[in-house]
Amino acid sequence: MSSLIRPPVIRSAFGVLDRSLFSKTYNLAAAAVADKKNISAWRQKLQREKTLLALTGIPGVMPHPDQSLASQGMKCLILDPKIKAGVPETWTPAIQEGVASKEIGVIPYDLSLDYDYWSYEDVMKSLLPPDLRDEHGGIPGGFNQAGHVAHMNLKEKFLPYKKLIAEVLLEKNPSIKTVINKVGDVGTESEFRTFGYEVLAGPDDLNVEARENDCVFRFDYSKVYWNSKLESEHRRLINLFQPGEVVCDVMAGIGPFAVPAGKKGVFVWANDYNPESYRYLDENIKRNKVEQFVRPFNQDGRTFIREAADMVYAASKNGEYAVSGPSRKEQRSRHPKAKTADKSGQIPEPKRTPIPPTISHFVMNLPASAITFLSHYRGLYAGREQLFAPHTDTKLPMVHVHCFAHKADDETPLINICERISAEIGVSMKLGDAENAHEVTVLEVRNVAPNKHMFCASFRVPPELAFAARP
Repeated sequence: MSSLIRPPVIRSAFGVLDRSLFSKTYNLAAAAVADKKNISAWRQKLQREKTLLALTGIPGVMPHPDQSLASQGMKCLILDPKIKAGVPETWTPAIQEGVASKEIGVIPYDLSLDYDYWSYEDVMKSLLPPDLRDEHGGIPGGFNQAGHVAHMNLKEKFLPYKKLIAEVLLEKNPSIKTVINKVGDVGTESEFRTFGYEVLAGPDDLNVEARENDCVFRFDYSKVYWNSKLESEHRRLINLFQPGEVVCDVMAGIGPFAVPAGKKGVFVWANDYNPESYRYLDENIKRNKVEQFVRPFNQDGRTFIREAADMVYAASKNGEYAVSGPSRKEQRSRHPKAKTADKSGQIPEPKRTPIPPTISHFVMNLPASAITFLSHYRGLYAGREQLFAPHTDTKLPMVHVHCFAHKADDETPLINICERISAEIGVSMKLGDAENAHEVTVLEVRNVAPNKHMFCASFRVPPELAFAARP
């Protein structure tokens, strides 16, 4: 956006939004092209000179401001505010040549913009006092969206303007119907990672539907944990899981790891301690038709770790399996009436995928405390050494544990995470490649606060931990 075209500065009382004050007319210049056949050529020429108006949402080509000429199909190109219609000294060489050859004329052009044009950020910068912004000109723009709900975590300095902020946010985001503000810390106020909130705008309706990684999730946002900002982290780990493997999701929530993994043919033992999360997890498993691959549980994660290993082993010994038929796409392609029907053969028989005896991955997405659960891997496979290398090609499970740590420019927080893991499991672990024995790969997931970051530490369960006697 040109620095010369900004919304008007408005400093009104708390909670007052007068949209009419955002209406403003900007006196600009335009290049009126004599022959409409030359519009494209002149547009390219002026773009190369960077003399066209660069304003998001405003077309570069507009009807001539003179209605009689516009009715004849004459158009013009809006110019950068630095170009003045009556001041030839501001014209670029291309414009001067065009005027001299009478291919174009430089005319006054009035551009009118109102509240509907300006973005949420534009409006906020107009309404909020400059002393409230940080050194980067920041405004309260970040929020976590769950379905139709925008969940903000406003700093104290913005609280006097909270209703105003929510009103503008609601109007500028059509998919949002309700705006709430967190009034308690997730993970400290509630063991289930839920939080107290206040409704700032819209109805108090937190029954939402969210879509992520080709799955649909429905839940009451006030009763369970959900963070749309973790979608890429969910996808990253899901991409590590291979069809036919078993994953144990110790803190599964409503299923953002488990359900998409089940869709790709991964067996998941999914657990959450929150009864409400378990209820919605079960519903979302059925909604996304992954019952054969994903099994829900409602237990304390500490006891679930070893129990899951035992249950998977038992399921495998019992010969349990999933049955999966051809995909809908394949079925459609083989339908006799399909335009591109595959007539080469019949639809293949349903495929049986047996449950393997061991777990390949553990996911522990409870960053505030998940590391403290690690001691419960002691004796995970006590007495079952024969299931793993060197007796077979199977490796011990990979653990992905999320945690918080301070941000630093060096490896200090990463080393600190490794030390915390070592202290919990009683085995020395160092920063490195998770595929190497006694090494941990630590990846930064996201910024939570200026000095607080979320990480994911991955490592293989050490043999001396997995095969130790159970407590």
